[in-house]
Amino acid sequence: MEVVLTGRGYRISDSVRDLVDHKLAKLSRLEPRTVRIQLEIISEKNPKLDGAKRVEASLDIPKKTFRAHAEHHEIGSALDELVERLERQVRDHHGKIRTIQKHGQKHSQTQGRDRLKSGQQGASPAEEVD
Repeated sequence: MEVVLTGRGYRISDSVRDLVDHKLAKLSRLEPRTVRIQLEIISEKNPKLDGAKRVEASLDIPKKTFRAHAEHHEIGSALDELVERLERQVRDHHGKIRTIQKHGQKHSQTQGRDRLKSGQQGASPAEEVD
């Protein structure tokens, strides 16, 4: 898994890298197919936001990308919120895959049986020609 850290208006130190690696380890265990996580830490200059840190991330797996963002005054708290949001998305995705794999074939087979029981048969090629 490749972790790409970018800072806008914020310097990425070794302690921040260690913190990010520690927080994102849970995601790599949850989704072992993770190819890359791109993380961007943005220091807000707006005085109304009072120096809040915005953290944006995208988690890439084959055929799917998950995105999330979080804001907080401390980077650790923002990372916690971000990881929770990404974790929820990954868990929902796993649930959808399992549902499709478990019920997908049964659903298509029962539709065909129901159509035959009700007498709806597809048009034969001879009927289609005018």
